[in-house]
Amino acid sequence: MSSIKSEIYGIQMKSPVVVGACSLTSRPEKAKELEKAGAGALIIKSLFEEELQLERNQLDEQLEKYNDLHAEMITHFPHMEHAGDAAHLQMVKKVKDAVAIPVIASLNAVTMDGWVAYAKDLEKTGVDGLELNFYALPVDRQNTADNIINRQIEIVQKVKNAVSIPVGVKLSPYYTHLMNVTESLEKAGADGFTMFNRFFQPDVDIMSETESVTFSFSDAQDDLLAIQWIALLSDRLKTPLTASNGILDYEEAVKAILVGSKSVQVVSALYKNGTDQITKINQGIQKWMDLKGYAEISDFSGKMSKDKQRDPWAYERVQYIEMLLKKSSFF
Repeated sequence: MSSIKSEIYGIQMKSPVVVGACSLTSRPEKAKELEKAGAGALIIKSLFEEELQLERNQLDEQLEKYNDLHAEMITHFPHMEHAGDAAHLQMVKKVKDAVAIPVIASLNAVTMDGWVAYAKDLEKTGVDGLELNFYALPVDRQNTADNIINRQIEIVQKVKNAVSIPVGVKLSPYYTHLMNVTESLEKAGADGFTMFNRFFQPDVDIMSETESVTFSFSDAQDDLLAIQWIALLSDRLKTPLTASNGILDYEEAVKAILVGSKSVQVVSALYKNGTDQITKINQGIQKWMDLKGYAEISDFSGKMSKDKQRDPWAYERVQYIEMLLKKSSFF
């Protein structure tokens, strides 16, 4: 039988299916269930420095309206019996102690001291790796694009210097030059990248004329942006890539691996179909590999990356132009 062992951020796993940061990974009993279903690794929901700052200012009431926004943000700001970073660290340690598979902590800070200090604290819990969650909206007009990217590079450098565990980065697609950014972050020490972060996008209720908080899951084809960029980046980066968003079944997982991903993060698939979906994805990947004659993930990972295509313009703008030239066949 084929082997589906793989990696994320250089961390070895028995399966390429990683449970992304969400409320499912915050409870030891649920973590055990995910491990039993075949998860390769678990990523604990992010420790948000802003949350701790708000707690210190007793603004819990303001946080309530932002709970349960969508699958990857469920209870980012939970009410804990022991509020603050100590409670989060205690939770991370309990989950780590409950399972044998790799556990990766996630961190989103706002100050440089926060990035470094919380990274050190999370490492002390015994986690196998750290995911830097660069979830932020640049709304300060005085802050230039160069400043934002240079700061993220500095964050990676300082966190890597502060801890000894692997450090990956979960990115958004909203960069002017994503290829340059990933190469710069890799040089700074990043041990891998997840494509892409899922941002909160509020809706508007036109009757009440108020902001509407929506609960949304990933849908089929939400992974296409990640697939395109992984295909473009996998031959240029030495560190492993992970696909996120829209990985709902084994077919989407195989697509991501074919273009160069080493692993996939799933969240919505589990909320929609239960934890058994991990087993189904793993089994589907194995059956497909057996059918194709692949013994290991590495045998086909990146087989369809950009540089390995017969068409040198695959995954790039020329495909869009070609589609426009042939538009008569679509309408």
